[in-house]
Amino acid sequence: MDSKKSILYVFLLATLITLALGQARIGFYQTSCPQVETIVQTAVQSAINSNPTIAPGLLRMFFHDCFVNGCDASILIDGASSEKTALPNSLLRGFEVIDAAKTQLETACPGVVSCADILALAARDSVVQTGGASWQVPLGRRDGLVSRASDAASLPGFNEPINALITKFSDKNLNIQDLVTLSGAHTIGTAACVLFSYRLYNYNNTNGPDPTIDPDFLPTLRNLCPNGGDGTRRVALDTGSVGNFDTSYYSNLRNGRGVLESDAALMNNPATKALVNRFLGIRGMAGLSFNVEFGRSMVRMGNIELKTGNQGEIRRVCTTTN
Repeated sequence: MDSKKSILYVFLLATLITLALGQARIGFYQTSCPQVETIVQTAVQSAINSNPTIAPGLLRMFFHDCFVNGCDASILIDGASSEKTALPNSLLRGFEVIDAAKTQLETACPGVVSCADILALAARDSVVQTGGASWQVPLGRRDGLVSRASDAASLPGFNEPINALITKFSDKNLNIQDLVTLSGAHTIGTAACVLFSYRLYNYNNTNGPDPTIDPDFLPTLRNLCPNGGDGTRRVALDTGSVGNFDTSYYSNLRNGRGVLESDAALMNNPATKALVNRFLGIRGMAGLSFNVEFGRSMVRMGNIELKTGNQGEIRRVCTTTN
């Protein structure tokens, strides 16, 4: 066997071993589709330039995909009872961006790049487009064959207590630091009034607001979401810094300005509260770099329940009927 054949053999063997272990890897498309990252990045950049709300939409879409049967693009599948129809996914946005990138990739390297990998790259590029740091995205996922709305019950809820959130992350082999870090994605997100207005008026049937909300912040939220008002109105989850990927989200949590109950809950547990403070560089605590840790946690989340071999496929069209 000559040297070139030997190198190719080793490369293919390494690829097969990686897939057998159910792990993605850096440079997976280096020879089969070297343009993949550039094509996805261009599609994401164009979409966000036209509509900045696409950035948090794509990031949230990846999160919602990974927490339901793994990072397999099952969130993209259309159908009467697919994941996309589940209530927690009803307001997701950015599907057309994944389709646009896939169309271009099918021209450049047909049948090679999975929709799951496109979504993973798009989530990273959304962070970069809003001022966050980049990270290397391991690739090699295959697309899932199943998409059921009922499976969306595994998604962390906007009103769940901290112990429930910790358990749901642990079920996906993600730890408390991953929970606090990935919650930081809300630095560029918004939420509909219907998801948190119950905290403002009659919290737990007390005829008053959630006592953990900063009293000086309460009038702002009530003005945005009046009692009985438009529940679809969207409000920044990171007041004063919406659209900027930074640590302002954690400052707001520390100051009682978390909008969603699940965000505010991070201050209700000593371990999660300590991590919030470490991201803020509180004196006397070892600091953490949000950008660095976010990339690491995204890689860990991106490895949830990867599909290999006949467990998945390479879809030619990402948004399709199952």
